[in-house]
Amino acid sequence: MGYQSMSEDEWRAFLRAPARPAVVATVRADGRPHAAPVWYDLDGSDVVVFTTGERTVKGRNLARDPNVALCVQDDRPPFSFVTVEGTAELGDDVDAVRYWATRIGGRYMGEGRAAEFGARNAIPSELLVRVTITKVTAARNVSD
Repeated sequence: MGYQSMSEDEWRAFLRAPARPAVVATVRADGRPHAAPVWYDLDGSDVVVFTTGERTVKGRNLARDPNVALCVQDDRPPFSFVTVEGTAELGDDVDAVRYWATRIGGRYMGEGRAAEFGARNAIPSELLVRVTITKVTAARNVSD
């Protein structure tokens, strides 16, 4: 039977709940790929938001080359995934970082710990990454 492509409503719902980590892929200066897990949230329907340190590999890569991909998967049978490609915009406004870090922390760790994550990440060296989605590949029931 094979996998089935997700509709736009399905992949948007998949990215929203439950909270699953994404693996973000960026491009190193020498062209090699770099992949790292991130927590994220959606701002509206076409922007993925996460935070990263400006001195991290992904932070440095995105400052140089804004092309990015994120993959979110359900690793339980029958397996599903959503991969988004897009262009990243970086921001260093501490208030915006705090807002999103709090929101993202609450999404993954519960509202009781949201403020803790917001405070921990709301520092001058932390970046807010906003990825405008340009392409989506999404499949469900991959093993069927």
